[in-house]
Amino acid sequence: MSLPLHKAALLPALLLAAAIGVPAALHAAPEVPASVTADPAMAKVLADARRDKDRPRDAFRHPAETLAFFRIKPGMTVADYMPSSGWYTRILVPYLGDKGTYIGLTANLNSASGETRDRLATFPSTFPGKAEGWTGVPAARIPAYTLDAVPAERKGTVDRVMIMREVHNMWPDGFLYNDLAAIRALLKDDGLLGIEEHRAKPDAPASYTLGTMGYMREADVIALIEAHGFRLVAKSEINANPKDTANWPDGVWTLPPVLSQKDKDRAKYEAIGESDRMTLLFAKRP
Repeated sequence: MSLPLHKAALLPALLLAAAIGVPAALHAAPEVPASVTADPAMAKVLADARRDKDRPRDAFRHPAETLAFFRIKPGMTVADYMPSSGWYTRILVPYLGDKGTYIGLTANLNSASGETRDRLATFPSTFPGKAEGWTGVPAARIPAYTLDAVPAERKGTVDRVMIMREVHNMWPDGFLYNDLAAIRALLKDDGLLGIEEHRAKPDAPASYTLGTMGYMREADVIALIEAHGFRLVAKSEINANPKDTANWPDGVWTLPPVLSQKDKDRAKYEAIGESDRMTLLFAKRP
């Protein structure tokens, strides 16, 4: 779960989302069949000992079902935006296999400043080595880029891009426009963008849904992504959690795995589990 880079909020972006709106009929996704978890390649990856510390979160993140919903298959080229501590890296690198390519991405440096820019600038040089340690795959096979410095030959070659619980950072931190434009350029014409995000209630106030509390309204996320050159093709309840009321004092970080309240009401929050999440799939618009 990603923490916010700073507390600034972009009100014009909220107004844009409200003005654009969302389609009257949102696209419902077919349920991912239970047999997806029987995929031998995925089952092997999920059972790998390198994931022993990750595995308790599978019950909340549903990796097999989520990657199937994103239509990710071995042999593809998949880019993972802000992979953080590598939870999905440890799944995707081995799952994509020798014929596939996993790419780590981080934000456009032109959108950052100060310590944030300095930290992001080290990502291309440090992430491949970390990923090698996590997966055993040589760092040379795991490219990583800031989105302002992706080699020209990579553009138009990526099958899928994943943004996992990061839109709430991208929006208030000012990354959304530049990063989505760069992501769109990376994708093949038939490439897809998969997004998972902490979900606020539809009637949650703007003061709670600008991203700084971690939660965003699903309609706002759809409108923002569609405003940047994409169209919604499917949505899923794979990562829904109806126990999450999405109105916590410290936002999403009140819940596991952060548990910002420490021992206060810990049993209560652990019983709720991780946040309620939207899971969305977008295609490039011509």
